[in-house]
Amino acid sequence: DGTYTFVMPNGQVTVTVTFAEAPLPFHDVTEGDWFYDAVRYAYETGLMDGVGDNLFAPNSQTTRAQLVTILHRLEGQPAAGEAAFSDVPAGQWYTEAVAWAAANSIVNGVSDTTFAPNDPVTREQMAAILYRYAQYKGYDVTASGDLSGYTDAGAIRPYAEAAMAWANGAGLITGVSDTTLQPRGNSTRAQVATILMRFCQKVAE
Repeated sequence: DGTYTFVMPNGQVTVTVTFAEAPLPFHDVTEGDWFYDAVRYAYETGLMDGVGDNLFAPNSQTTRAQLVTILHRLEGQPAAGEAAFSDVPAGQWYTEAVAWAAANSIVNGVSDTTFAPNDPVTREQMAAILYRYAQYKGYDVTASGDLSGYTDAGAIRPYAEAAMAWANGAGLITGVSDTTLQPRGNSTRAQVATILMRFCQKVAE
């Protein structure tokens, strides 16, 4: 609980205290990994858990259900009831998160009746979802990066163009190289943890 005690000996004494961070419980995340700080942040704030067996799976894909669950946690997990999608049954670990995200137009279905909870989230989808969430929260979304230096900027779908420009300008999503964004590439769990940390530190004020 943050309280430390010791028995005071008779006579003068000098007490030196050294605090160290507790190690992460994941065997596949070690200090020196480019995503280490982000994974620690996401884990310690309760936004992301491991996948079991003391693994975080940093290079695994992030699904649509996982992403809305993370944002639902960030929002404090408000009650939302059931989702109006045929592929989101009641009682699933992501049901209320999907219902909340859909009700607030943060994430839409892939059709009028389906959500595709197990589909991977692309980088442009991640930008669009965070952009809508920032608008929902009333955060400043006026930042706009110049994407013309990326050779694959033309691959960004129209619905995500403003969101990708904002995410880039706000320092949330940068290129995977100096010249490529890979907007249609899938978002790994390490990338999502990193983007979430940047979002919380740079946008969610």
